[in-house]
Amino acid sequence: MNVLSLFDGMSCGQIALRQLGIPINKYYAAEIDPYAMRVTQNNFPETIHLGDVTKVKGADLEKIDLLLGGSPCQGFSFAGKQLNFNDPRSALFFEFVRLLKETNPKYFLLENVRMKKEYQDVITEHLGVEPITINSALVSAQNRVRLYWTNIPNITQPEDRGIVLKDILEETPDNFVKMSNTFTTRQKGNRCLTDMTKEKASNLSAMEYVKNGRQGDYLACDNNGKPIQVGIANDIRGYDCIKRVYSPEGKSPTLTTMEGGHRQPKVACGAFRGRYEEDGSTKQQLEIRKDDKTNTLTSVQKDNVIVSDYASKKYAPHGAEFADPYNKTPLKGDKSTTLRTNSSNGNMWIKQDELRYRKLTPLECERLQTVPDGYTEGVSNTQRYKMLGNGWTVEVIKHILKNI
Repeated sequence: MNVLSLFDGMSCGQIALRQLGIPINKYYAAEIDPYAMRVTQNNFPETIHLGDVTKVKGADLEKIDLLLGGSPCQGFSFAGKQLNFNDPRSALFFEFVRLLKETNPKYFLLENVRMKKEYQDVITEHLGVEPITINSALVSAQNRVRLYWTNIPNITQPEDRGIVLKDILEETPDNFVKMSNTFTTRQKGNRCLTDMTKEKASNLSAMEYVKNGRQGDYLACDNNGKPIQVGIANDIRGYDCIKRVYSPEGKSPTLTTMEGGHRQPKVACGAFRGRYEEDGSTKQQLEIRKDDKTNTLTSVQKDNVIVSDYASKKYAPHGAEFADPYNKTPLKGDKSTTLRTNSSNGNMWIKQDELRYRKLTPLECERLQTVPDGYTEGVSNTQRYKMLGNGWTVEVIKHILKNI
């Protein structure tokens, strides 16, 4: 089979074909990014790079059996400025149309982002097929909804493999970037700060970590980069403290690990218990475990809570592991002060050891795109993040191409 891949990037289409065992005679790749081309050559040195897609002529190539392409999406994306076909990057779609006519392959596949229906219809009109919408979340730990236009027959939705974020995380990463306390404080109102209980990673972007805080997930971890399980469930009623739940299986409700104020969570687990006071009355108290375990999971949310931190360490008495920021006294006897209705005034315990956040590692991002481990090695992390964000989820492409 002869393949022409336009906007080839790091050659995810070639990974898919070779993993499927589909014989490749010649693999032509139109690409101009030198770093993506280097990664492709490192893995597939027989790739024939053609350079600028606008300079490629169908007549100069051997008979093409499969045409692949994922034209630049910035002008279409809901995350972009919606400049549609007036954006020169998105206008490159018409190079795909041109070469589709010039090469007349048996099969073709075009991938792009979700977009306004009017733009989608233009592509459909030129290609003569309706797009298939597939979310990479079905075959990976990443939410990534994409449109696929193809004449390959019998394409269905992939079966959900049940892969969650914690399945792809490195326990002891060597190549990780730990964010500063300043960064963490600055991002307190943003959803980029997350943890390993998040079911799916955010959609990888070509701008991944280029501008810290703007793109990408930042993972709660310890000082060695090991992922930490913490989270805030936003669908639980009651006191703010009770909203901090432990989810060891990564199947919790939607999590927001930072929503401003004093809501950054920590890892200590406990429960609210009704305890007798000296006068015979009962009051709810927070009791902390010291064995790094959770309590037995029950249907009662307050039986498993996470002790949250406080925005500033100035409220913690020297040497205390946890402290009540309201009266600035250390936690004694693993119990809290009486639960208050204003959670900003009490029961907002601080853990002295700093909770850290780190970027997902390049290896973890490879796994999100179901690319072989280490595939993008040989270039800087910045370039690895960029090409992975631009790339395809290989398992989705395999799902489509297996019907050839």
